[in-house]
Formats: sequence, C-alpha cells, structure tokens
Amino acid sequence: MLRQINVVMVCVFLLAGCAKGDSVAKNSSSQDSASAAVNPIIDFKTTQGDFTVELFGDVPTTTKNFVDLVTSGFYDGLTFHRYVAGFVIQGGDPTGTGGGGSGKTIPLEITGHQHDAGALGMARSSDPNSASSQFYICLDAAHNLDGSYTVFGRVLKGMDNVLKLRQGDKMTKVTLEKPKS
Repeated sequence: MLRQINVVMVCVFLLAGCAKGDSVAKNSSSQDSASAAVNPIIDFKTTQGDFTVELFGDVPTTTKNFVDLVTSGFYDGLTFHRYVAGFVIQGGDPTGTGGGGSGKTIPLEITGHQHDAGALGMARSSDPNSASSQFYICLDAAHNLDGSYTVFGRVLKGMDNVLKLRQGDKMTKVTLEKPKS
C-alpha cells in the first residue's frame, strides 16, 4: 500500500511539474508579447527607406537616454557617418564626424543581449562609460563586441532598408511610437 501511494505521489509530482512547465511556457510567451508591447518602439525615416526598432526595457539607462534624445528631435536630420560593409552602420553624431555627441554621457550597461544582425548598440570611446548619442546597427553578427558594448534594442522591421544605408545617408525623422491602446 505504501508503495502504491509513493508511485501515485511521484505521478502527481511529475504531472504537476509538466503542467507548471506548460504554464511557464505560456506565461513566458505572453510575457514576451507583453514586454514587446511596453518596450519603446522607435520609427526611423531615412533617405534609404524606413525601419523600426524595439528598445529593451532591461537596459534602462541607455533606453531612457535614447528615448529622451528621440523625443527632443535630436536625431532628426543627422547623417549616418560610418559604414563598414558586413559590420555596422553608425549615426547619432551632430557633427557628422564621429567625434560628437549630445553633451551627456551614460554608463556602460552589459546584459545578455548579443550583437546579432539587426542589434542596436551604443557607440563609445575607449572609456566604457562614454556613450552619448552615437549608436550603431549590426549589419551581420558581431559577437566579438558582446560584453564590451551596450546592446539596447533590435530592428523589428525594415532591415532591408538598414542594409541599404551608407555613410552620408540621413535620418530625416526619428519618432517614438505612441503606445497602442
């Protein structure tokens, strides 16, 4: 009798674990959907077409800095000042030289986000805490940058237009999407 109870308890435990796992998987996918709904979405209009990025909420300082710059109109009219084929397109320097910034710096934030194709990262100098307004988009995977630069977003749509961008192309308008209600 004791043996039968133990077998039943093990079965109940296993079934409960499976049900919990299903629940976690369902919750996880709904959390992914929920986080995508609350993560800031930025629309870029450029001379090579439009694209949209999602900013990651778990990179709070960098995301807030970028949203603040976008909502102030900082990026409107700026050029992409650096292009390296198969690596990155970079913009966000008001001087267009690669040496300028917004006048404010933010600390390096390292998370588990990787430099996959379409990753949005913050450019910086050799000082890890020198990021300001310059950003880059990976045109291909660049995992050699993982752990050294902040990845704070990803391209959601329009990667084909990102791949058309070259040095000198402009961001004509960069806007924060209003949350859909």
